[in-house]
Amino acid sequence: MSIQSPPRLLELAGRRLLSNKSMAVLILEDLPIELFPPLFVEAFSRGHTEVLKKMVQAWPFTCLPLGALMKKPQLEMLRVALDGLDMLLAQQDRPRRWKLQVLDLRMVPRNFWRKWSGDMVDACSPEDIKKNRTLKLGPAMTAKLPLKIFIDLCLTEGPLDEFLTVLFLWVTQRRDRLHLCCNRLKIFGKPTGHTRKVLRLLQLDFVKKVEVHCTWVPSTLAAYAPFLGQMRNLRKLLVSQVRMPTHTSPEKQEWLLSQLSFQFLRMDCLRKFCVDGVLLLEGHLEQVLRNLKTPLETLSITNCPLSDSDWNYLSRCPNTSQLRHLDLRYIKLTNFSPEPLKILLETVASTLNRLDLEACGIADSQLQAILPALSRCSKLRTFCFCRNRISMSVLRDLLCHTARLSQLSIELYPAPLESYDAQGAIHLERCSLLCAELIALLKDFRQPKVLIFDTVPCPQCGHMFIYNQDAGVTLEGSP
Repeated sequence: MSIQSPPRLLELAGRRLLSNKSMAVLILEDLPIELFPPLFVEAFSRGHTEVLKKMVQAWPFTCLPLGALMKKPQLEMLRVALDGLDMLLAQQDRPRRWKLQVLDLRMVPRNFWRKWSGDMVDACSPEDIKKNRTLKLGPAMTAKLPLKIFIDLCLTEGPLDEFLTVLFLWVTQRRDRLHLCCNRLKIFGKPTGHTRKVLRLLQLDFVKKVEVHCTWVPSTLAAYAPFLGQMRNLRKLLVSQVRMPTHTSPEKQEWLLSQLSFQFLRMDCLRKFCVDGVLLLEGHLEQVLRNLKTPLETLSITNCPLSDSDWNYLSRCPNTSQLRHLDLRYIKLTNFSPEPLKILLETVASTLNRLDLEACGIADSQLQAILPALSRCSKLRTFCFCRNRISMSVLRDLLCHTARLSQLSIELYPAPLESYDAQGAIHLERCSLLCAELIALLKDFRQPKVLIFDTVPCPQCGHMFIYNQDAGVTLEGSP
């Protein structure tokens, strides 16, 4: 039988106050600032909508993180907040203590509620109380500032849900007094008419992260590129699964890419550039990257075919000299010279902390060529090299070089080629012995933290096997 903690004095006070809604509304002007957050949480959890409306109007903090109280969009609570703001905006004289400048609808944890109520959600500390009490902005000046509404958006091909429909309509009708702000924007599927309407409604200079997972037609790509150029504070851009129709001419592809890459000239803050499954990138990597204004921290090019010119450009691109994360998963490098990768690793040796070369088709000779450069990446913490076909002798060399990297905490390697028989089937006992030998070799230099060897899927059973230094051989996948 569990013993529940007794309610705290603030909870009891809030419940007592909410038992008389009329009194609760009347005393909000004189309610101690410390009681606002726990009373708001209590009213929210119990559905006291009228009290919530009045609390929105009298809110004594600059930010109301309403979304953090929702596990999923709650239309009723959105209407309560918007109604409260409407009543507030209609007043000639604002409440004495009203300081609200941001309504935050992002459904992510905030310490604000946790610090105030002791058991829930992140924005104000005791120091923030002093800031709010001594803030110089009076109601008259605050009224001139546009109210900001923050929300994270995921737009799909389907129609907008009711929550977003109500919010966007409300914002559209009050655009002269509001700014709709979005830090994280995701677009899935083919862009539709409402996608463009939403982008026009947003204050695009607030956008910091964008993910685009679409099958574009040329006219759509050209039409949407200027929106990216308005995102001057964009820090991460991820573009995935972009394919051109087969009849698109090379000249048209080059023009379209120039329209997209030209927007980079307007982005002063872009630090992370990620592309996955973007087939039209082949032969145009320099065209895309040369307009970047700042050095990248993350470059991720995965599942994309590259040309020789693309591969050679990577090693001399001025914006890849300070990379912290390089991800080239599923880029087939079997027939490429290892020299560009060697030069790039030498360039970023002092900054790189994550390197992902999974399933790149790297052969023994290519790996041996880059080993000296790899061993100089002294800050490397995560190294993924699994699903490449490497012999036991070269894997020994690899581990002797990575043994010098004292900060490595996650290491993923392929099982040696000798783990397979002539038909490509996995020989489990031999695989276990070889992996154990490699782990013992590494432990002569340092104690690995997370160390895993894996195999390619077995042609006979379809399974792949993983050798973990702690658990031995485990099975993954299905036949």
